[in-house]
Amino acid sequence: MPGKMAKLPIFQCFRYRTIDPDEKKFIFVNADGSDETVTMGDIFTQTNRISHALIKAGIGKGDAVTLLMRNHPEFLYSLFAAMSIGAIAVPVDPRSKGEKLLFQINNTQSKGIILSDEFLDNLKDIENGLKGARIVGVLYKKHHGIPVHDTYPSLNQILLNESPDLPDKVVPFNPKNPVQIIHTSGTTGDPKGVVLKGDRLRAYGILNRMIWKYKKGDVPYTGLSMTHGNAQSVTVFPILSKKHVHGVIGEKFTKSMIWDICRKYGCTTFSLLGGMMAGIFNEIPRPDDADNPVRTVISAGTPKAIWEDFEARFKVNIFEWYAAVEGGVAYKKAGKGPVGSFGKPNPLMYRMKIVDDNDREMPPNTQGELICKMTFGKTNVTYFGKKKASDDKTRGGWLRTGDICHRDKNGYLFFDFRVGGGLRRQGDFVQPDVIEKIIGTEESVSEVCVYGIPAESGAPGESDIVAAIAPFPGKTLDMVQIRQRCINTLERNAVPSYLQIVPEIPKTISEKALSRVLKDSFSPDADNVIKL
Repeated sequence: MPGKMAKLPIFQCFRYRTIDPDEKKFIFVNADGSDETVTMGDIFTQTNRISHALIKAGIGKGDAVTLLMRNHPEFLYSLFAAMSIGAIAVPVDPRSKGEKLLFQINNTQSKGIILSDEFLDNLKDIENGLKGARIVGVLYKKHHGIPVHDTYPSLNQILLNESPDLPDKVVPFNPKNPVQIIHTSGTTGDPKGVVLKGDRLRAYGILNRMIWKYKKGDVPYTGLSMTHGNAQSVTVFPILSKKHVHGVIGEKFTKSMIWDICRKYGCTTFSLLGGMMAGIFNEIPRPDDADNPVRTVISAGTPKAIWEDFEARFKVNIFEWYAAVEGGVAYKKAGKGPVGSFGKPNPLMYRMKIVDDNDREMPPNTQGELICKMTFGKTNVTYFGKKKASDDKTRGGWLRTGDICHRDKNGYLFFDFRVGGGLRRQGDFVQPDVIEKIIGTEESVSEVCVYGIPAESGAPGESDIVAAIAPFPGKTLDMVQIRQRCINTLERNAVPSYLQIVPEIPKTISEKALSRVLKDSFSPDADNVIKL
């Protein structure tokens, strides 16, 4: 098996000489506390089984396959199966629903869909709008307690019955071939599909050698979705690139259980987004907070206000970094540089600078847009089906991040806020107009204005969301119904933190809502404010 295993494209991209099929690579922790261990041999055989199913479904080189599930071993198998036959995987944030989910499937012209049982209803809601995509397999997890739907193929049966051998149509690894399309958050419109090529997988391995530096005995953990670039670049692919290192992956992030998981599995590091750190820190202190095996927390967006207290309380070091799916990496090693900074780029990888609207570099402690450029090679971004947007993103050979930042006199970079109308919450960019549309469909609601206030967590650049609502004259707002509509329809991070009841939405002469007026009158303790 070792010789044959090395032919699997996902192994080829890391240039393995030999493969030990018994080597433990991942432990997946389910939401109910049970776990599943994955070996290199499992990855090989189960990837092949799904590859055969994709081929039978008429999917081949260049075709897109949507993956809709939380963190399960089968997500990895499906991701690698698509890569193995030259197809393009489209990992979709499992919180996506409605028009956003439909757009991501249709935008990429997906021919197949692999999903887990808990998202079948979300798919049924949009099935009439699908343009040719068909379900290849549905994964059923016992702890979900969802009955098998006989209408669709079962991924569980595919993993039992298909051949474990390499398919004839396996496509050798090519760093120039597209392997994934990961959508942006869609801050100012529909999300854009970022096309990632095979060389990105190798780059993730390089990140470990140059930045994370996992070594034998390290056990990284993540509860971030594997559909997200963070989990792939910090945990999944660096672990695959390093022998004798295995990782722990949670089905989903649970702030109240993270330390128990790390203790149980001996995790030495974990990765998350800054707003999540505030959630962990806000848990009731426990006597054993510092009694954990974690040495380093790899974070993007640590709130400055809790940074040092977090390190002291849990006896950990914070490794801060910055990156985007389109490219660009900067980092600050634990204990180095000023608190609140995301560090500097590695000069062997990227150049970064802060510029004004005319690309003039800004002096220290002056805000401007962060732009970056690869040190070697051309800086490219490919948005699927959007050539102009792709070209605009790298105008002048520099990647335009859309992030407003500043640097200090020593060159350390600091994030300030995001350009555009989006609000950032828990690392996601949320569109106010989507929330306004959902709340505005309630018959008692006349007008809605959604805006952000500084996040209670203190995470830099993040907001808590306020929805100011004006009722129709003579009608009473059904707050229970509005709250339930938000919870049932919106993604979790888009559900407002507060509802602010006002007689009318103040506007400019051109009928633009004056959110600053609403913000000035806002208080979480006011009689007209309801916390969700």
